[in-house]
Amino acid sequence: MSVYTTFRICLRCGNGFPSSVFQMENKGSDEVEKLKTKFYSGWNNVKYSWVLKSKTSFSRNSPVLLLGKCYHFKADDDDSPDEASCREPEDGFSMGNVEAFRKDFTSRVWLTYREEFPPLPGSTLTTDCGWGCLLRAGQMMLAQALVLHFLGRDWTWSEALTLQPLDTETWTTTAAKRLITSLKASLQGSPKISSRQSSEPQSSSHGSAEEAEAHLKEMYHRTIISWFGDTSSALLGLHRLVRLGLTLGKNAGNWYGPAVVAHILKKAVEEAMDSGLAGITAYVSQDCTVYSADVADCHKPPRASQETNILSVEYCIGIIGGKPKQACYFVGFQG
Repeated sequence: MSVYTTFRICLRCGNGFPSSVFQMENKGSDEVEKLKTKFYSGWNNVKYSWVLKSKTSFSRNSPVLLLGKCYHFKADDDDSPDEASCREPEDGFSMGNVEAFRKDFTSRVWLTYREEFPPLPGSTLTTDCGWGCLLRAGQMMLAQALVLHFLGRDWTWSEALTLQPLDTETWTTTAAKRLITSLKASLQGSPKISSRQSSEPQSSSHGSAEEAEAHLKEMYHRTIISWFGDTSSALLGLHRLVRLGLTLGKNAGNWYGPAVVAHILKKAVEEAMDSGLAGITAYVSQDCTVYSADVADCHKPPRASQETNILSVEYCIGIIGGKPKQACYFVGFQG
């Protein structure tokens, strides 16, 4: 109600603008932009906080491509799909039907507007409804990267098809809260993962090798989800992203553009203090161009041959080096 009241005041000002509004104009366009941002955030909050339409219509006559996988929605008694409608298997595409698509799509990590979480850094806001859309989209993209890294593209969530049908007309706030409560309960007691932990089953306590591997992947999945929790301690959560956004001049309630979100995510990955994220690097391209050399530089393993031999010498006085604007003095190593 308070948001709607503010909205009405802005429209009813007419010739009776408060003196503070005229003073704001004298302060420059920055204050005007802030007012516009608050207005749009408030309007989006009113517009989108009630119901989220999620029903999508598909055609059975053309394939659907989902992150490199091809799916056909033709009926079981239809002829096999035209080979020309999807690329050949040797091009890296795999075929699937509607049930496989539902399971694959539902297995993607879904992060959306939330409310009633602890206040965000630098503000009293307890919701991102109406302004946090790109932060959530960036979180989902990063989550997919982590799922791909730890679990592989063929992995699907074992409980994907037990959720409400994908053609549900609406997702209400109450339904979303029930789902969140269920996920939180499943995360309780989940062990941590390590980036160096082998993807092979470590024991046969869970039955067959397949069951042990499935259990291990479920552990990875739950840990990935926990990194994006809406708490200040979550390494890749909204609170951490908003805190990093403050250093870029963005406050909670502002709209975050794609470039800003990309740099925030990169910084969040760099600062994440978790063994599971060790060695993972985010790369942000410059001028909309991805340079393969820059990507390779991000993933170069640390040199540990000649340098470690030198630092092992008793009378070694160290090694100096670095790059522009960053000098280093190396005096030892471990491992």
